[in-house]
Amino acid sequence: MDMKQFMKDLNNINPKDPGGWPWAIKNLAFLVAFLAVIAGGYFALLSDAWDEYNTKVDKEEQLKKEFLNKKAQAVNLDLIRKQLLDTQQSFGALLKQLPSKAEMDALLTDINQAGLGRGLQFDLFKPGPEVVKGVLTEQPITIRVLGNYDDLGKFASDIAQLPRIVTLSDISITPLAGGAGPALAMDATAKTYRYRDENDPAALGAAKPGAPK
Repeated sequence: MDMKQFMKDLNNINPKDPGGWPWAIKNLAFLVAFLAVIAGGYFALLSDAWDEYNTKVDKEEQLKKEFLNKKAQAVNLDLIRKQLLDTQQSFGALLKQLPSKAEMDALLTDINQAGLGRGLQFDLFKPGPEVVKGVLTEQPITIRVLGNYDDLGKFASDIAQLPRIVTLSDISITPLAGGAGPALAMDATAKTYRYRDENDPAALGAAKPGAPK
């Protein structure tokens, strides 16, 4: 092909009359159009593939995050289950220290015996009405015991060491007049607690409208 003639023909072509173009120019135009179509299709396919790739990368990142979150939840779930089990065991151990309704009379006897065992004299031992406090029922006992300082302290220690939970509150110690007999009087309120269930009469009474809580 004469390059000079080709360039001359290329400069003289009429864009509005492609039918009159020389065959070399027609072939070149066809080749350019063909390559343009191929390139357009290639870039279209490449663009779709690139979008799909980015979508899958984003999905992979999302799945990784979900996996890590679920893994963390699984680890926390095991920890929560262990804590729940420990709590249930601790709660069960505490419940065992609360007397049942049937054991209350025996516990009152234990408190009385704790004082007598220390040589104290009970001037007053008066169980009061039960008080409902949530899932527990509180049993207050007003006591007044007479004795010396050491025996009163040992009595309080014995109360704290009973297998059932008993607390002493509102403690007041006063000297007694006279040289013979006990030197001190201790006034206090001993309180013990028991767990109540749905069938507990105290619970049923508390559930009634207007019943004290």
